[in-house]
Amino acid sequence: MEKIKSFWSGLKAEFHKCIWPDKTSTAKQTVVVTVITIILGIIIALIDTAVQYGVNFITQ
Repeated sequence: MEKIKSFWSGLKAEFHKCIWPDKTSTAKQTVVVTVITIILGIIIALIDTAVQYGVNFITQ
């Protein structure tokens, strides 16, 4: 039982050491991740379309 109490107190101490980002930093990072995800999705879709067109051209 003592190990469990020690674990939880250690966990609580570690969480107090964490430096949590503020709202503006979180919002900026969220926007950056969203934009990069959209851009990479478009790039992957374009590559997929080009490869599909190439394969269809070769097989016909």
